[in-house]
Amino acid sequence: MPQLLLPAKYVKLGYQYLVNHILTFLLLPTMVAAAAELLRLGPDEILAACKSIHFDPIQTICTSFLIIFVATVYFMSKPRSIYLVDYACYKPPVTFRVPFSTFMEHSRLNLKENPKSVDFQMRILERSGLGEETCLPPAIHYIPPTPTMDAARGEAELVIFSTIDSLMEKTNLKPKDIDILIVNCSLFSPTPSLSAMIVNKYKLRSNIKSFNLSGMGCSAGLISVDLARDLLQVHPNSRALIVSTEIITPNYYKGSERAMLLPNCLFRMGAAAILLSNKRRRDAARSKYKLVHVVRTHKGADDKAYKCVYEQEDPEGKVGINLSKDLMLIAGEALKSNITTIGPLVLPASEQLLFLFTLIGRKIFNPKWKPYIPDFKQAFEHFCIHAGGRAVIDELQKNLQLSAEHVEASRMTLHRFGNTSSSSLWYELGYIEAKGRMKKGDRVWQIAFGSGFKCNSAVWKCNRTVRINPAAAGDGPWQDCIHRYPVHIPEVVKL
Repeated sequence: MPQLLLPAKYVKLGYQYLVNHILTFLLLPTMVAAAAELLRLGPDEILAACKSIHFDPIQTICTSFLIIFVATVYFMSKPRSIYLVDYACYKPPVTFRVPFSTFMEHSRLNLKENPKSVDFQMRILERSGLGEETCLPPAIHYIPPTPTMDAARGEAELVIFSTIDSLMEKTNLKPKDIDILIVNCSLFSPTPSLSAMIVNKYKLRSNIKSFNLSGMGCSAGLISVDLARDLLQVHPNSRALIVSTEIITPNYYKGSERAMLLPNCLFRMGAAAILLSNKRRRDAARSKYKLVHVVRTHKGADDKAYKCVYEQEDPEGKVGINLSKDLMLIAGEALKSNITTIGPLVLPASEQLLFLFTLIGRKIFNPKWKPYIPDFKQAFEHFCIHAGGRAVIDELQKNLQLSAEHVEASRMTLHRFGNTSSSSLWYELGYIEAKGRMKKGDRVWQIAFGSGFKCNSAVWKCNRTVRINPAAAGDGPWQDCIHRYPVHIPEVVKL
């Protein structure tokens, strides 16, 4: 059997090489023929042919003016390049860690009248893919939890200010250098806003353009990137600071409804601060990545999709997030819509032709033909899949036909930090960098899902080979543990 499969593999590789380099194969014979003709003519005949050409001065001036005009229009209408200068992720202190034993002990004490709900949480935790080092904020460590407004503000200040301080240290950024501020936090939206809190803390300029996004779920980080991109297109010579986080304290569910207990098992502390810039001269050379595409898909017109992640009260009046049993099915449909849009933007011609031929064949000849799933490994070297849970990563690995190494960053992020909501993509990117795998020219695909229901994608191209200094104290959340990863994550961890 291997002898039969081997030729098919090489046939596909040959097909991909031929289609992806078709222009080279067409131009090369033309250039060879032209060079052969020039060699046949000889220098005297070439010189005589050049002398016989007469240029009309008016035509020359008009042609030159037209070329300059077209070139000017082209460069003025060309979108500005958006650079990711650097980013930083929050690393909780060890005192915030919640091992499985601690989590289950608190569950038994908080839900002592509902042993079935405790058993349900234990089964979820056993299969969650989380490790023993994930963290929850101090208010959740109390028995019972004390989710006060002061505690929530305290968590927000801790994770946001720590992350921004780290980013400023890495990039030598001064508060006066920030032109645009975007903060996304889905479930905690106080007054004044979190963006106003940052303006007050760092004494940002009075003319700063600040935005605060809430209620947009775990994919809000890429929505913030899209908003920053649009703003940087119309504001030249500017820098945008994005802060992505989710505040856990006020959103810890204290009831016993199973569908609403799931977030308690999966969500953990986290935050990321990202610096984007369109300053070509000052930031292009030192930036890590260049933004290539952002594609957003919203399935909110469908009632099931709209309500599959829904904040509500349980019969006892306790507020929590209800995760529908149809969540994975809806996420799959949203992903299909998203990759249908992003595919033509990133896939090589060979994959697009195979997809087109299969589509035509199913429409005209046989609808039962198996649909062709494009090989996105031809378009990207790295994948950052939102670490929403083991089921999310498994489903995307299966649908996109990815290897274990392609989803390693997502699985290890889920294991070490849990589901940190919109910031999880940046922990995953940090993992790839910490492993020394990010090389100049590599392409990264970030995929995130969020309530509503949304599937958003961002494509980045690496500007320079990223080297992590293990001796640097602030070189990322993986700095002290990357040597231990990857780890084996069993299907079920017996508690």
